[in-house]
Amino acid sequence: MSSQPPPRKQIVRMRVNGRWREDAVADHALLVDYLRETAGLTGTKTGCDGGECGACAVLVDGVAVPSCITLAARCDGHSVETIEGMAQGGRLHRLQKAFHEQLGAQCGFCTPGMIMAAEALLRKNPKPTEAEIRSALSGNLCRCTGYVKIVKAVQIAAEAGS
Repeated sequence: MSSQPPPRKQIVRMRVNGRWREDAVADHALLVDYLRETAGLTGTKTGCDGGECGACAVLVDGVAVPSCITLAARCDGHSVETIEGMAQGGRLHRLQKAFHEQLGAQCGFCTPGMIMAAEALLRKNPKPTEAEIRSALSGNLCRCTGYVKIVKAVQIAAEAGS
C-alpha cells in the first residue's frame, strides 16, 4: 500500500473553444490530458511529451503553447482553443481547408498542432512571408513531409483571409 496522499485537486474555470467549463483537476494535470480526457477533445495529440514536437499545440489567449508541458491549472480564467474549435457551422476553417486542398497533411498526426501554430501567426500577421511562416512553424515537427505543402497551405490560407 502506498502511503502517499492522493493528488490535490482544484476547480479550474477556463473557456474552451468559446464555452466556459469548470472542472476539478489535479494540481499536476497537464493541459493535453485535461483536453483529451476531461473535455473529450482528442484532436490535440501527444507526441514527444516534452514540448519539443508541437503536435500538442493549442492556443491559450491566442498564443500557441505546447499543451504537453502546460499545467491545466495555469489556464484557470483563460481562453483555450483547440483544433476542434476551428471549424464553424460545419464549415472547415480556412487553414483546415488549405491543408486539405494543398495536401499539407500526410499521416495527419502533426496537423492539429501545425494548424494551431499557423493560426496564431495569422492572427498576429495576416500576410506573412514564407520565412515568417517557416519561423512560426519551426517548433512543429513533421516526419512525413518536407514542409513545402504545409507552408503552401498557410500561404493559401493567408491569401483567403485577405
